[in-house]
Amino acid sequence: MSTYALVPGGGGDPWEWHRLVPELEARGHEAIAVRLPAEDDAAGWSEYAEAVVEALGRRSDVTIVAASMGGFTAPIVCSRRKVEVLVLLNAMIPMPGETFNAWWSNTGSEMARHEYHANIGLAPGDADDDAVIYYHDLSAEIRAEAMARTWQDQSSTPLDEPWPMETWPDVPTRLLAGRHDRMFPVEFQRRTARQRLGMEVDEIDGGHMVAMSNPAELANRLEAYRSGDQDGWRGATTAADGESRPTI
Repeated sequence: MSTYALVPGGGGDPWEWHRLVPELEARGHEAIAVRLPAEDDAAGWSEYAEAVVEALGRRSDVTIVAASMGGFTAPIVCSRRKVEVLVLLNAMIPMPGETFNAWWSNTGSEMARHEYHANIGLAPGDADDDAVIYYHDLSAEIRAEAMARTWQDQSSTPLDEPWPMETWPDVPTRLLAGRHDRMFPVEFQRRTARQRLGMEVDEIDGGHMVAMSNPAELANRLEAYRSGDQDGWRGATTAADGESRPTI
């Protein structure tokens, strides 16, 4: 039995994994949806990573799956304990010394998002509607639950804290992007991955909250990454300039 550590995005709420957890358990594994200390103004990236480390305890054969803002936390975890595979799911990829707040302008995410929204016919005001940006591909029932849910607050403490890693951890890393992500469009994720990690992304049907909209296929993808049997899904890294690089 392997263990999946599921690291949430902004707000640190494990509820976003509630449909994926039973899919992974049905495949014979333990799935831990981690709650991050997002409401704690004393907690920064180190404390976020420590919450994951503590949740895992002494478990072995660990795959970490990090969504969105969780991309800042998960690599730090990999520097503190043994991890077999790191999967970034519609996740932010930080650079050494970069802050969360600077990431948006450094990557050009706003322009990429606006261009994508225009291409698919969204109105400018839709960018502020969580139902349209985050939950558009969920069932009506789950969308209603998400919109009615009281999320824990996200402290601003880590947002201006430089990412403490000097290099990306020496852990096999896989990047998976939702084809219909309206927050981080897949072409934006592809460009950012090439620029920052020299890697290509795999794609999956779903939006930003693909763990809720397409949990069964996501579980299959994660299992392929964990086992190394990817059935043709791209796992090796390739630099944007065509120069081959080893998997990191």
